[in-house]
Amino acid sequence: MLAAWVALPGWAAERIELRIGGQRLAVEVAATPAQRAQGLMGRPPLAAREGMLFVFAGDDERCLWMRDTPSALAAAFIDASGRILNTVEMLPLTDTRHCSRAPARYALEAQAGWFAARGIKPGESVQGLEGVARASR
Repeated sequence: MLAAWVALPGWAAERIELRIGGQRLAVEVAATPAQRAQGLMGRPPLAAREGMLFVFAGDDERCLWMRDTPSALAAAFIDASGRILNTVEMLPLTDTRHCSRAPARYALEAQAGWFAARGIKPGESVQGLEGVARASR
């Protein structure tokens, strides 16, 4: 069962479902500059099948950090075609930058270890990104 999230000002409220190799994630869409800047800062830990998808207008090197984010997270950087470029593990409450290895359109955050525990690796496709346009309206 998916946990309910409370939508607070500046936080993403729209959710879509993504699929990677048979695994499903219900993700909040962070498509505006304010939503991307807020991210998961100050939020309770994600449930096993929850995440946040950061959506950018174009392809570029993308970096994430964990300032004011109290729980460890994993992230996948994804190109415009939906292919995972690289994954990273991020420790809580740090300003260490974790960046894409190539130009990325999306960054997907999930629980720490989520991608590794499911054998999800660079090159795999993320399904459901077409829902981003609907959620971002």
